[in-house]
Amino acid sequence: MYNVCMYIYFKYVCLNNLTSKHLIWSHSMTLVFGVDGVNFSVHVENQTRARDAMSRRHHRVYQLYSRTSGKHVQVLGRKISARGEDGDKYAQLVVEADTFGSQVRIRGKETNYYLCMNRRGKLVGKKASNRSADCVFIEKVLENNYTALMSARYTGWYVGFTKRGRPRRGPHTLPNQQDVHFMKRFPPGEQPDLTPFRFTTVSKRSKRVRAARPR
Repeated sequence: MYNVCMYIYFKYVCLNNLTSKHLIWSHSMTLVFGVDGVNFSVHVENQTRARDAMSRRHHRVYQLYSRTSGKHVQVLGRKISARGEDGDKYAQLVVEADTFGSQVRIRGKETNYYLCMNRRGKLVGKKASNRSADCVFIEKVLENNYTALMSARYTGWYVGFTKRGRPRRGPHTLPNQQDVHFMKRFPPGEQPDLTPFRFTTVSKRSKRVRAARPR
């Protein structure tokens, strides 16, 4: 029986009680392992929920347009709503993302409060000094190109709003509901500078003329 530790997706993972038939060393000195009945997707999901302390943080500023309310998500201190107009200062959100796992923390640029979900599934705002796991969400891109935000702590609970812009409790949300669908939008005047596409004319290839052979 063997105990093996290795790095998988930048995570240090230990496997215990492996027999020799489970270990195969390739010529490149890379460890390949196989265990009967193991679902690798479960491992990836568990790693996605964990915070990635090794990756560099990325900060982006954008608005979240709610599909149901037709307005933008606002962080008004401890209160959260989806009634913000385009360009509203409370609708400008600072999104802190890890490079692995699609985990994000969303903070109001004006109030400096984080968007969080408590154990009852209620959306609340918490001060930036609070590093609670309630404020971590998993960003999911849906088939209809909308974005959904699922709580990393409470699996299956999503950020959602009613048509009036009121927050929905996490237990009452599903990923196929329009209430949890959002679209990312840059604040007015902060669109990234995109290089225009340049069309290049291609001349028709001339026919190659072979030199005549001397007789």
